[in-house]
Amino acid sequence: MSILEIDHLTKSYGKIHALRGLTFSVSGGEIFGFVGSNGAGKTTAMRIALGVLAADSGEVRWDGRPLDLDQRRRVGYMPEERGLYPKMKVGEQLVYLAQLHGMGASDAQQAMERWTERLGVAGRRGDDVEKLSLGNQQRVQLAAALIHSPDILVLDEPFSGLDPVAVDVMSSVLRERADAGVPVIFSSHQLDLVERLCDRVGIVRAGEMVALGTIDELRTTDTAHWRVAVEGAAPGWARAVPGARVIGDDGVYVEVELGAGADEQPLLRAATAAGRVREFTRVRPTLTELFRGVVSTDEPAAEPANASDKGRGRKRGLGRRGKDAA
Repeated sequence: MSILEIDHLTKSYGKIHALRGLTFSVSGGEIFGFVGSNGAGKTTAMRIALGVLAADSGEVRWDGRPLDLDQRRRVGYMPEERGLYPKMKVGEQLVYLAQLHGMGASDAQQAMERWTERLGVAGRRGDDVEKLSLGNQQRVQLAAALIHSPDILVLDEPFSGLDPVAVDVMSSVLRERADAGVPVIFSSHQLDLVERLCDRVGIVRAGEMVALGTIDELRTTDTAHWRVAVEGAAPGWARAVPGARVIGDDGVYVEVELGAGADEQPLLRAATAAGRVREFTRVRPTLTELFRGVVSTDEPAAEPANASDKGRGRKRGLGRRGKDAA
């Protein structure tokens, strides 16, 4: 199976660290969600993988070999800032880009027709890009990334500005490419989409990978949270349960935290004794909650190179972190 490896990338701009030993891999057939706050280093890592930027140290490998210029021609890249010619017609532009990737004129024309039809912009082939809505420009940008049937897809905020129908179309296209054996990496701030679509997720903080794994792995915590609704229960009934900590009580639902390895049966017995149990549910954190737990939104994205790294990338017990979980 083909694997794209990002191995200990570092990048600094003067005294500012953009990447600090960033490491992860993406296998063929996998959709990898790359998430983090603005300035966390996601775009820098993608640009290094594409050869747009040079890393200070570290390496990008494809099938065990350093990713060179010829291999990069087999990458489909969708930048966050659209890289299209605004005054060039959609169809002509896509054919031109396909030919730049080495396709013949006939194959390029067929690919253009296929992808504009698939992405819902076939009726705009004769329009200048600048005349399209932002959502349709995004669809054309994805077509430009797919036009040459790339071996790797790297997409920076591909869902930005899309309506729900377009999101569904783009999601299905990414899954199709992954099912065809292509490793797909995309960054996004739309964490609900990431959680729904991705096979694995990496959370980046100040240039470091601070959480990495499948959604299930990341949602597995050392402690267990239970949501309980008991009809007719006296206030505070759960506080008497050994090892239980009440973390929320709105008068209907009680949120209880149990320590690592604790049995939930004493809690269930206490709930049954307190009244009629209407709900007894194990609650696991969403990706959004995990993100908030490991990323400080008010902290600078990078620190001066001579600043202390103490506490940087600290693990907080959310699945496997800081190393590849593949």
